[in-house]
Amino acid sequence: MRDPIARRPHMPGYGIEPAADPSDLLPWSWAEERIRATTEYWLTTTTADGGPHVMPVWGTWLDGALWFSSGLSSRKARNLAVDPRCAVAAGTGHQPVVIEGRVERVTDLARIAAFAAAIDHKYGTDYGAAFYEPATVGTFRLAADRIFGLDDAAFTTSPTRWTPAG
Repeated sequence: MRDPIARRPHMPGYGIEPAADPSDLLPWSWAEERIRATTEYWLTTTTADGGPHVMPVWGTWLDGALWFSSGLSSRKARNLAVDPRCAVAAGTGHQPVVIEGRVERVTDLARIAAFAAAIDHKYGTDYGAAFYEPATVGTFRLAADRIFGLDDAAFTTSPTRWTPAG
C-alpha cells in the first residue's frame, strides 16, 4: 500500500504557514506511529436526529485501517448501522491525529481473529476471538477518507492532512 498524500490543511485565522515542499509536512510515519501507539481513541458518530455521539473505544491499526469493536445494541453501533461515517481522535491534544471516514462491519471470523489477537496484545488482555461473536459484537474497520495531525510544538508549521493515494 502506498503512503497517503500529504497536504497542508486550510486553517484560516491560525497563522498556519504554507508548505513550500513535502518536507515541510509531517511524514505519514509520524501519524501512523501515533495511531498505532495510543490506547486512547475517541469515536464520534451521528445520532438519528443528527446530533454528535462521542465515546471512547479500544482500537488498533491493522492492514492500513483503524479497527475497533462495540456491542451491537450500543448507541455507537446503532448509529454506525444507519450512517457509517464517523471520526476517531487518537492520542493527546499535544500531538493529535484525527481519522475521518466510513466503517465497514467485519463478520469474517479470520479477520475478527486477527483483530482480537492485536487488541489482546495491545491492551494486555486475553479475550480471544470468541469475545467478538458477530451476532452480538460489531467489529468495525474504519477506512480513512482523510487523516489530520499536528504537533503543538510546531503549531504553525506542522498541521498536515493525509488523503488516500490513488
